[in-house]
Amino acid sequence: MAYNLKDKLVVAVSSRALFDLETENKIFEEKGLDEYYSYQLENENSPISKGTGFRLIENLLKINRHFSEKEKQVEVIILSKNNAVISLRITNAINEYKLDIGRSGWTSGRDLSSYLQAFKVDLFLSANDADVANAIKNGVAAAKILPTGKDVHSSLGDQVRIAFDGDAVLFSEESELIYKEHGLEAFIEHEQQNRDKALEKGPFAKLLLTISAIQEKFKDKESPIRTALVTARSAPTHERVIKTLNVWGVRVDEAFFLGGSEKYEVLKAFGADIFFDDQDVHLELSSSVVPSAKVIHKSLEAHQKP
Repeated sequence: MAYNLKDKLVVAVSSRALFDLETENKIFEEKGLDEYYSYQLENENSPISKGTGFRLIENLLKINRHFSEKEKQVEVIILSKNNAVISLRITNAINEYKLDIGRSGWTSGRDLSSYLQAFKVDLFLSANDADVANAIKNGVAAAKILPTGKDVHSSLGDQVRIAFDGDAVLFSEESELIYKEHGLEAFIEHEQQNRDKALEKGPFAKLLLTISAIQEKFKDKESPIRTALVTARSAPTHERVIKTLNVWGVRVDEAFFLGGSEKYEVLKAFGADIFFDDQDVHLELSSSVVPSAKVIHKSLEAHQKP
């Protein structure tokens, strides 16, 4: 019987999101494909440092320790625009770090997004803007991994800690666009008028629901996953968010309604293995203390972030 990915949390990650390959990428951008391939082949057995996505992937894979091989909950797949020859260096690094990753795809430059549905991917992490935007267009939760300092790569423990922004991430961008176009007062009035109407699902809603299903398997003991909502909303607009999560039948373990104050200190205290947000103003600070990733929306690109 074929291996079934349908009922698992499937995460696809590009090689540059998992490992620090910025030197290699600079060679590609400045000297071209041939020089890039030559460098990779010459350094096939050279070690590769951890990238921004490493901490999340490492801890996600630890969830499988709670289950048999047949019942494991998390599957990680490498999806890369490199060719199969270059894959040997990545495979060596995976083995060196003892990551349980056996599946991969190498497209030699072809768009990766068309393969995400085939692999039943719930989350795609990449360092490439276009790949992330294309994935979201294909209905897959995706985010651009941001560069971070080496001191953020060490996890606080084995528990996976995932933090989400609200609007345009867990929820649709409808309310955020009202704020962008008409200001804070109009936003508050709109949310009050619609406080009993659930927000539409955003690009990361399905991921939260999938995580919640895994958490349900640990009702009588501590879950290996902990989630947090970290949003600029505050009273009274927080009411609609809480009611929406209740309608979805999903929980977040921790929720912070910050009223526009800085998020990064809360994220550091939470110990996030990854933080998903759509706004550069928050990500520039968060990426200095926790691994962070940007959710890209074409509908929001035309609007200046506050």
